[in-house]
Amino acid sequence: MTFSVHGLAVARGIAIGRAVLAAASRMEVVHYFIEQDQVEAEILRIRNGRNAVIGELQRLQTDMPPDAPHELAALLDVHLMLLQDEMLVSGVKHWIRDRLYNAEWALTTQLEIISRQFDEMEDDYLRERKADLEQVVERILRHMKGVGSPVGPPPASPRRRAEQGLQAELLPEGSTEVPLVLVAHDLSPADMLQFKQSVFAGFVTDVGGKTSHTAIVARSMDIPAVVGARGASQLVRQDDWVIIDGDAGVVIVDPSPIILAEYRFRQRQIALERERLARLLHTPAVTLDAQAIELLANIEQPADAAAALGVGAVGVGLFRSEFLFMGRAGRLPDEEEQYRAYREAVEGMRGLPVTIRTVDVGADKPLDKGHKDSSLNPALGLRAIRWSLAEPAMFRTQLRAVLRAAGHGKVKLLFPMLAHAGEIRQTLAQLDQARAELDARGAAYGPVEVGAMIEVPAAALIVREFLRHFDFLSIGTNDLIQYSLAIDRADEAVAHLYDPLHPAVLRLVADVIAAGARQGKSVSVCGEMAGDVAMTRLLLGLGLRSFSMQPAQILAVKQEVLRADTRKLADWAQQVLDSDDPAALLTS
Repeated sequence: MTFSVHGLAVARGIAIGRAVLAAASRMEVVHYFIEQDQVEAEILRIRNGRNAVIGELQRLQTDMPPDAPHELAALLDVHLMLLQDEMLVSGVKHWIRDRLYNAEWALTTQLEIISRQFDEMEDDYLRERKADLEQVVERILRHMKGVGSPVGPPPASPRRRAEQGLQAELLPEGSTEVPLVLVAHDLSPADMLQFKQSVFAGFVTDVGGKTSHTAIVARSMDIPAVVGARGASQLVRQDDWVIIDGDAGVVIVDPSPIILAEYRFRQRQIALERERLARLLHTPAVTLDAQAIELLANIEQPADAAAALGVGAVGVGLFRSEFLFMGRAGRLPDEEEQYRAYREAVEGMRGLPVTIRTVDVGADKPLDKGHKDSSLNPALGLRAIRWSLAEPAMFRTQLRAVLRAAGHGKVKLLFPMLAHAGEIRQTLAQLDQARAELDARGAAYGPVEVGAMIEVPAAALIVREFLRHFDFLSIGTNDLIQYSLAIDRADEAVAHLYDPLHPAVLRLVADVIAAGARQGKSVSVCGEMAGDVAMTRLLLGLGLRSFSMQPAQILAVKQEVLRADTRKLADWAQQVLDSDDPAALLTS
């Protein structure tokens, strides 16, 4: 019987194949008290399990194929850092020594404590790192129990053998192998590496969001995927024929011949479209009316520079430096470590500009400062530039590292979440002091263009003040939408109200773009709107000439740019702005 499961569309395309069910992501844990003379033996069991997982992940890193996505290497690094996190290690020892919990009980108890802290984080991307911690703990438990990897080939089944004749009808033309799709509760980066090396054509997970690691890797690999498909791993049976519609976020189980024929046709059309997009790699992003458009990449690690160049990005529009600060148990990266990372990114871009955003974390982020944020709404608390200004020594350490890296190539420095003129003055004073500190010790550094994120409505409303102080602006649409509409993106009860096409949001974006144009200063968009091809024409019509997005989205956006005439789009964009239902005009 045909049925469908709905989730989040995170990676485009269509995959059709037999379902391979990964093992459940939760393992049964036995809880019992130990004797005092067993404490050290239990701690040794934990240590041996952790060391085994570290060795496993290090081997995966060593054996990683050259074409593996750079996001995967970065996420493996995150898991290795979590394995050595002091809060996890010391907490487990506490439960064993002080409460006499057995090793598995201590490990899962500490997981629950840290998980609650992750749940309170307002940032979508960082909050979803809770899944990484859970997967690390599960890997330790598997090694302690002697259980292997949760991802493997599907076992043979009578139903599968009975359907050999039907397989021939369902296989793609010219194929003799049965395609497989992976269905799991969740997938870790290490599992994803095995997935990359396997025959899987797509995957479905019960959990995850648009910024989860599975979504990030899926987009970078351009493989059809649906995440957040609640209950999929329980509803789908081993060997079921499954269609993954990565465009609509739908999973169709046991499809009828008519549905299969429709999706086979769509697969062929998508394959042709991707071939056409690949031909645009070396084509300059210029509109029909000769407007040059900047298509930049968002990256999180220095090694991501190669992926950006691989799709023709003309620079990095957003290097999220906070990734270097995550999961370090309070041991923040020093100047040398940051300098090496920024320099690697700059040199990796081979002379193209790299925009480095200063750290966007706060009291609610996982820096293990020994206390939890007591504010009622961390999204409005000590975060981003507010945290940096509250920790000036840390802030200047980062600024010095960025300035030194600028001696190796073109660097732009971007400050997040500014809202007050006083914050602007303090921030620029810290930058001047960082330069003076480098001068005092005779250290070499280079020039930087200085920019600000426009992600708070107040900043958009006083944009002229920002343009007096900064060389360029970057609109962070994700936070701008959240703060403009008073929508907590993490609250499922109001998530449907998170609307990029809300008239107020569009007017703020349009006003910032127009103000920058009047001053002759560059304005880019680096939020999800920049990589959404449905928004490309509108943003071009509003005057945007610089887009920054995930590397996998660049060629599709370039195609829209090449087809656009900004002179004709300008009047239409004004009509959209004036409308009380912009979405209707956008789809007309």
